[in-house]
Amino acid sequence: MKAAISSASSALNSTTTSSLSMNRWLIVLGTIIVQMGLGTIYTWSLFNQPLSDRFGWDVSSVAITFSITSFALAFATLFAGRLQERWGLRRLIRVAGVVLGLGLILSSQVSSLTLLYLLAGFVVGFADGTAYITSLSNLIKWFPERKGLISGISVGAFGTGSLLFKYVNSALISAVGPAEAFMYWGMIVLVLVVAGSFLIREAVVREQSPVNAKEGAVSEPAEVHQQYTVKEMLRTKEAYMLFGIFFTACMSGLYLIGIVKDIGVQLAGLNVATAANAVAMVAIFNTAGRIILGALSDKVGRMKVIAGALLVTAVAVMTLSLVPLNFGIFFACVAVIAFCFGGNITVFPAIVADYFGLKNQSKNYGVIYQGFGFGALAGSFISALLGGFHLTFIVIAVLCAGSLLMALIITPPGTSLRARDSHNKQMQFNPSSRAS
Repeated sequence: MKAAISSASSALNSTTTSSLSMNRWLIVLGTIIVQMGLGTIYTWSLFNQPLSDRFGWDVSSVAITFSITSFALAFATLFAGRLQERWGLRRLIRVAGVVLGLGLILSSQVSSLTLLYLLAGFVVGFADGTAYITSLSNLIKWFPERKGLISGISVGAFGTGSLLFKYVNSALISAVGPAEAFMYWGMIVLVLVVAGSFLIREAVVREQSPVNAKEGAVSEPAEVHQQYTVKEMLRTKEAYMLFGIFFTACMSGLYLIGIVKDIGVQLAGLNVATAANAVAMVAIFNTAGRIILGALSDKVGRMKVIAGALLVTAVAVMTLSLVPLNFGIFFACVAVIAFCFGGNITVFPAIVADYFGLKNQSKNYGVIYQGFGFGALAGSFISALLGGFHLTFIVIAVLCAGSLLMALIITPPGTSLRARDSHNKQMQFNPSSRAS
């Protein structure tokens, strides 16, 4: 009888574990769909000139919209964790998808820059950031043993959405004009985000058991010794070091994304059509960097990947600033910077989870993610202050060098204390060590 019960229990556990594994990959699919819809905001540069031509606005004034979008996206991550606790993950993502879609649809009716900044800038960015941080953090919780790879898949889907919609939005702008294109873009994004949310299931972190299939709970890896709250995280020096590194990584990548076409024309002497191809190339290499460096970080260590990416980025921006550019050098530097930027923003969610635990991942990463928002604004402001590309690239290279040093020396909070405790225990239980 006991043997029969044991056999039945084993079969039930096997079936439940298989079901949980299948459910986890359905959650991956749902997150990919959501992230692809969210990533479409990175096609904004396609609208700058057409909107300028239609309404007579200055191109640089229209381009400010994307800076506002990026800042609002980062700002939203400060509140997304609390909203998730109040509403639940699936409901929050659906609401964010509806608000994002409506923000774009209503942007089709604007006739002033102020309304464009409000709707396409703040509203769209806030909704995008809310769904981005919560869906990404949730997926990482479902795969604590593969944080780098899973982060790469999720953030890579964000980049893929940008790449695919470069062609979708280009076709819409050519067919119906920039204003009407907003309406169709908004409807498509609304459907993608809301549809993807139905496949997502919220993870609950448990510290004591590897996997609890009945409760949908996942375990914390053994190396994490404390689940930090936001307040506790902000008491560590590592939080501020990570913010500084992330700020530098984001500024270098976001500044390039905003001006890559102009660099090709003004510094490399390319025609407008050829330089415009760099926009697609940024999306391709950005996505590749997210997947490749995310998976690599699981194997060689996350800070090693960050340090390597910062070093390569510094060399590339110095090349853009100091070396006479041609077609090959220009595209090589752009590809390298985009690849490293994609990898950096992919690995950082996993770093925050490694350093501060999974339980409060959305809130903790939301704080560090403010480096993205400030980085989005800093590049443009520094460029305006210094008067051009060359000096701005030199500043970015210097910041990369400083961040590289921090990446080489930073360790998880309490590492030295735990190492000392471990050494003391060894001394206590090893008489020969004490005698020596």
